[in-house]
Amino acid sequence: MGKIYITGLCVPTLIGVYDWERERLTELIIDVELDADLDKAMGTDNVADTIDYAKVAECIVEVGKTSRFELLEALGGAIMRAVLQQFPVHAIAVKIVKPNILPNANTVAVALSQVRE
Repeated sequence: MGKIYITGLCVPTLIGVYDWERERLTELIIDVELDADLDKAMGTDNVADTIDYAKVAECIVEVGKTSRFELLEALGGAIMRAVLQQFPVHAIAVKIVKPNILPNANTVAVALSQVRE
């Protein structure tokens, strides 16, 4: 077993509850932690034996590009479902950061996780 991390992934998406948030894309910053069996790749040094993190990143960006959620929690759920459907990971944890949304805070964020059933 092992973990793959993708941190600081910039994902433009339409998200927000308020009308003014729905007028333009917001660039979210997403961190992902994947639990996966990496044992074979440690021995073979072959990308076919691991999780291609570039494809995971593409998957996440595509979910963001095509979604129109109001809540970060809903987007996070969609991201986790997509990754679990497309890649052989045992579990996923996602942190979604929304910068510059509150006047007295740099960011707000949600952290979510899901285990494959």
